Amino acid sequence: MNDNEFLAERFEAHRSRLRAVAYRMLGSLSEADDAVQEAWLRLDRSGADGVANLGGWLTTVVGRVCLDILRSRASRAEEPLDVRVPDPVVSRSEEEVDPEHEALLADSVGLALLVVLDTLDPAERLAFVLHDMFGMPFDEIAPMVGRTTAAARQLASRARRRVRGAAPEPETDLARQWKVVDAFMAASRAGNFDALLAVLDPDVVLRADAGAGGVRGSQEVRGAREVAGQAMLFRSPALFARRALVNGAAGVVTALEGRLLSVLGFTIADGRIVEIDILADPERLGRLDVRTEF
Repeated sequence: MNDNEFLAERFEAHRSRLRAVAYRMLGSLSEADDAVQEAWLRLDRSGADGVANLGGWLTTVVGRVCLDILRSRASRAEEPLDVRVPDPVVSRSEEEVDPEHEALLADSVGLALLVVLDTLDPAERLAFVLHDMFGMPFDEIAPMVGRTTAAARQLASRARRRVRGAAPEPETDLARQWKVVDAFMAASRAGNFDALLAVLDPDVVLRADAGAGGVRGSQEVRGAREVAGQAMLFRSPALFARRALVNGAAGVVTALEGRLLSVLGFTIADGRIVEIDILADPERLGRLDVRTEF
């Protein structure tokens, strides 16, 4: 084994963790892969000589790359501030989540949490993700955001308060999740408005991301009656819906003739649906590695 092969082998040992960091930072699987690839390119150019903690060095590189991407997003004034649903991680419901997905979804990273993370300032998100989710010390985070250690600690603290105040505490029992999701889908297929209301939290939030070219565009709908009304419009597509695990929770994919039409993620608390996140952007769906034969 030559030096380059040895370096590549050492990098691969960290790839899953680096991708998990980048996914939490960006909410985008393709951008996460780009950030990890950039870390490899920088390592390949510089080598690991003098690097005492390769995992920490790589995590810092990925963190900096993700921070640049987030800041670039924020600075694009020409982009409308529409609803954006993070990329879902989809698995067949009857299968165990594969090891790659397990690394991405450790710590119960559901779509609802990723939506909240999207509302954070880039520096807050970096401090929260790296410290609270991956245990990086604040004295290592501080140089990445150009702050003192105390200021980096404050960034994470502010982010933590916002996450706790906005992210619902989800039901963790998958069987109970399926009971609610199955009832929602049955009511949607039947066009039963009252049955829909019965499984929706009064303050339920529906986010739909159809992309720039979507017929209805991206939208956010709040309230049980309003969301039930939207679900009634889903009656025909619901006929093609199939169970799937979406970020490790009960969810739904719709596909027709091998083409993925949408992915629905549900957040359930106290026996009712509190959030529905729908990705229907054809461009982003086309980049997902999702089997349509469910």
